[in-house]
Amino acid sequence: MVYVTRNNQDYGPYDENALLSYVNSGQILLHDKAKSVSTNEVNTVSHFLHKAGLKPKVVHGGDLITQLRKIGTELIIPKDSFLNKQWLSEKRLLILAIVGLFPSVLMAIPMWDFGVFYAIALYFSCIWGLFFYYLFKTPQVSIKTTISVFFLTQLFVFVAWDILGIPHLNPFYKLIELSFPLNLFGFVLGVGLMEELAKAIPLFIIYRKAKEPLLPQTLVYYGLMSGIAFGVFEGVQYQMEVNTQLDYTGAFFMNIARLTSLPFLHAIWCGIAGYFIAFANLYPKYRMSLYFLTVAVPAVIHGLYDTFCGSILGMFIALPITFIGVIMLMTYLKQGQDYQSKLIK
Repeated sequence: MVYVTRNNQDYGPYDENALLSYVNSGQILLHDKAKSVSTNEVNTVSHFLHKAGLKPKVVHGGDLITQLRKIGTELIIPKDSFLNKQWLSEKRLLILAIVGLFPSVLMAIPMWDFGVFYAIALYFSCIWGLFFYYLFKTPQVSIKTTISVFFLTQLFVFVAWDILGIPHLNPFYKLIELSFPLNLFGFVLGVGLMEELAKAIPLFIIYRKAKEPLLPQTLVYYGLMSGIAFGVFEGVQYQMEVNTQLDYTGAFFMNIARLTSLPFLHAIWCGIAGYFIAFANLYPKYRMSLYFLTVAVPAVIHGLYDTFCGSILGMFIALPITFIGVIMLMTYLKQGQDYQSKLIK
């Protein structure tokens, strides 16, 4: 005699012949959990039938056509659910479908080179954006503000970089072509300083227009989005210019890197800026030092990475620097409460 357990409920007890009958009729499954009354042994129904020397054979519910008729069309094509739009309630799969099918949609749209590069960059940035939204969103996060940050950051950088040429006014840019350690100053005080300041400007505007004090994690989130936006601009720019001069393998790799990994780095560095901007506004008597750290910390990390990422050997230094940036942001978020209690004194 055995008990059969399904959905945490016991049925029976049944002797082996009754158990076989229920299995053959499809009412009990071979993989259902069963427990022996006499020995308390727990195993599957299949195990106890085999132990009793019984061979189950589930009876077919008619031929193929009969079974299909019995199943009915509603299981295969649930038209009522389609008409009632019940499928819209499963938003996770819908989002995955949009993300997964977007490149296929692009294949059907004729575009010039810039349009193709920008569309692919936009595709990967949306994936990053969804990831950041899931992990870092707070009740203060607004979808409207998120979209505004993403596109207005790109517009601002395009005007400042490509039309006005503002970065070229920074004399330290001239040092990046020199050898180490002079190029380090060029990448930190030139590239790092200008790019991190540009990415941080939308965060200053967001806080200026905020109707309540913003949590550090809220500004970190918007910083991540501003960084991704800058990564899109820079990625497309490199694809149109620098990457065209590389061989096929190098261009392929750099195209992928410029659309996936490198925008992530820009996001992390700007997330750090968002953290310090939030603290500067929460504790204004320390704002001078916190605003300095807003640009200085990400600019140094950014500059160090750019200094060493240009060669294979240098990447052994550059890669740990990228992890240091991530770890720093994680630590900031983790220890934020402790820092707040220190600054409030």
